[in-house]
Amino acid sequence: MKTLKSVKEKDIELYRIVEEEFARQEVGIEMIASESYAPTPILELQGSILTNKTTEGVPGKRYHAGCGVIDKMEVLGNERAKTLFKAEHANIQPHSGSNANMCVYQSILKPGDTVLGMSLDTGGHLTHGHKANFSGRFFNFIPYGLNRETELIDYDEIERLANEHKPKLIVAGASAYSREIDYEKIYNIAKSVDAYFMVDMAHIGGLVAAEVLPSPVPHADFVTSTTTKTLAGARGGFVLCKEKFANKLDKATFPGAQGSAHLHIMAAKTYNFKHAMTEEFREYARQVVKNAQKLAEVLQEKGFRIVSGGTDNHLMLVDLRPKDLTGVQLEKALEYVGITVNKNMIPFDPETSVTTSGIRIGTTAMTIKGMKETNMEEIGNIIAEVAENIEDYKVLDKIKIRVCDLGAKFPLYPGYFESF
Repeated sequence: MKTLKSVKEKDIELYRIVEEEFARQEVGIEMIASESYAPTPILELQGSILTNKTTEGVPGKRYHAGCGVIDKMEVLGNERAKTLFKAEHANIQPHSGSNANMCVYQSILKPGDTVLGMSLDTGGHLTHGHKANFSGRFFNFIPYGLNRETELIDYDEIERLANEHKPKLIVAGASAYSREIDYEKIYNIAKSVDAYFMVDMAHIGGLVAAEVLPSPVPHADFVTSTTTKTLAGARGGFVLCKEKFANKLDKATFPGAQGSAHLHIMAAKTYNFKHAMTEEFREYARQVVKNAQKLAEVLQEKGFRIVSGGTDNHLMLVDLRPKDLTGVQLEKALEYVGITVNKNMIPFDPETSVTTSGIRIGTTAMTIKGMKETNMEEIGNIIAEVAENIEDYKVLDKIKIRVCDLGAKFPLYPGYFESF
């Protein structure tokens, strides 16, 4: 397939940039927890003729003509999402995970309403009430966090805050938390104060789909997610909810939170849901967790501290204080040798969000490429060597060659991008 052939002919400057990024992804060791590699059918659908059509509303109730065929696609996507997650209603229109959260807030909240959400510095997400985000500006978010000793979610704190503040909504889910969440416990707290319960499973959606982790769907009024990250697909969001909230959610999505739908992306999501039903996908999801647990084990053996002592999912937070390093230092050194991670605050971090005491590492992308536990052991050893030689560029240059050689053993889309 002569992918990007037209771009190469019409805009060589832009083509070279994409070519350069392809080369980086081809041999790099991608360990950012929110990244993955989409299957080639999703790349094709995202660049398909569906991008030409404009539509607003929901199937059967459109604000533009010519939507009969598009309706079939959206209905198919909604039904697949419902089947995959055993949900009563689905809306696959949200442009992103943040948009998906906005759609839920728009459907049940008014400006100034009180909400409980996990704080960003203990593993939550910007859209769970951070003051720099729309969520923290429009609503009265009360943050909850972790038990200082166990570094696990403090359910007693959630209950205490719920009784004190009587929130309209409680939000669960995280972007940097490596343990299972007790959804039933938070549901019971929410119902005890007559609050709605929403779960943001953007990071673990693929692990939930594969039944590697428990599903929040039976307990939550609303569940939001992206189709990237562990679902490893289209760059977009979706919302699941109880049937009684379906009409509110659909109206909150359009016209409440966004305009016309991105149909090419919705089609890619629709394929995504079908792919996530396969045994191939389930095996991948199981391997993601095996790889994360092996990597965490190796790093612990090398003297790093893993927050909460380990991981149940695709990611881990690594406390670098035993190595007398900051997150920004190790992130830059690892990027130099070809391993990408992101600096990340650890719970109760004494450093700022710019510096951080930790890094966040995920195994999704490299599992998709085919890496197994033995490869994670090698990566863990490399990370330890980089940490011990943080400013010795003679050593780092040798490590860079090792990383390139390892990455080259696991090619990205072999035979697909023939024009590169």
